[in-house]
Amino acid sequence: MPLGSIRRRRAALWILLATGFLFVNFHRTATAVLADSLARTFDATGAELGLLHASFFYVYAPLQLPAGLIVDRYGPRRVGTAGLGLLTLGVVGFAASETLPAAFLARGIVGLGGSVLYIGTLRFCAAWFRADQFATMTGYTIGAAGLGGILATTPLALAIGAVGWRSTMIVAAATTGVLTLAIAAFVRDTPTSAGFDAVGHGGDGADTASLAEVGANVRTVVAERETWLMGLILFCVIGVNFTVLGLWGVPFLADTYGISLARASTFVLAGNLGFVLGSPLLGMVSDRFGRRTELIAGAALLFTLAYATLVLVPPLWIVGPIFFLALLTNGGVSLVFTVGKERHAPSVAGTITGVVNGVGYLGAATLPAVLGGILDVYWTGEMLNGARVYTVAGYRVAFGIAAAAGLVATLAALYLHRREGGTGPTPASSQPR
Repeated sequence: MPLGSIRRRRAALWILLATGFLFVNFHRTATAVLADSLARTFDATGAELGLLHASFFYVYAPLQLPAGLIVDRYGPRRVGTAGLGLLTLGVVGFAASETLPAAFLARGIVGLGGSVLYIGTLRFCAAWFRADQFATMTGYTIGAAGLGGILATTPLALAIGAVGWRSTMIVAAATTGVLTLAIAAFVRDTPTSAGFDAVGHGGDGADTASLAEVGANVRTVVAERETWLMGLILFCVIGVNFTVLGLWGVPFLADTYGISLARASTFVLAGNLGFVLGSPLLGMVSDRFGRRTELIAGAALLFTLAYATLVLVPPLWIVGPIFFLALLTNGGVSLVFTVGKERHAPSVAGTITGVVNGVGYLGAATLPAVLGGILDVYWTGEMLNGARVYTVAGYRVAFGIAAAAGLVATLAALYLHRREGGTGPTPASSQPR
């Protein structure tokens, strides 16, 4: 079939899957804007809000390895449909929750459903795009998630102000319900299953792995030191970014600078713009020049400097650019997925992504409650609109921990660079795209 036809088809199918992942990121970061509403609704402390936020990741993180195995076994269409459908049910339950334990359970179901969307989308990209396009498509996929983060800032704050947080969540659930049906109806796992010639590494019709192959993939991946280095980098960077921008960024701005929640959400929006732009930009740079680990190490160092600056509590106008840079670095460290893919056979794409991603989101599962507990130590004893007010000193300690995590990520990235040599595949030639 004509090249233009497959380009249009794969773009349309990728958009469906990437939009599903967009809503995963919307829900895992929405608690920053929801924090005050949830604190009032459930009379929650900082630690309890941290646990509620992290309940998504308690399920999401350990399921990344099983998700990778399932996607390798059954393909992105079936797994993406089931996952997004389950996420939708969880959001409905969250909107209807009357107690904190019920909200905790519902948000865990959201994490359960969302756990397969990223890996499923990358597995789709591995089949439908060439190897020298993979880092770019990974970047676009993460950029789509950044758009979800943007929706979870000022737009979400405006929606909550207009109709309340429960009705807003119901509208979001209805949207993902429709998207679930579209993925089931239109997505195909490989070009060959859609009537095209094979394109990517994995698009030759062998779109599923046997159970024996799945077991062998796991043994291969977990035995390598590089796997755990890549996971550690993500643990630090993703864990901190989703804790700060997904939960404590808005309260930090409101408590420290005395601005409204609506205005504070615009600074978090700036961070999510960095999330949107960083991954596509650095993915394209990586594919263009064939460099991987140098960009990972540079991003980890920039992340460290960004949060070290916040320890100083800089002027308000600087905070937006710092959040932007901190989330821009996600685009650099996400290149570990490309490094992992290039180390293994195509059939292991979901497995290596699942292991590394799972270790990364373990950070997002543990750090929110840790930082929330620290902030509770520095609670002023005051309440503002039903939410606790924390001291500047508490936020300094929290950002100090974030900067220390960045230093660990930087050292791990430098060690990975030493072991890998820093290069990826030869830069793209003039092959048809």
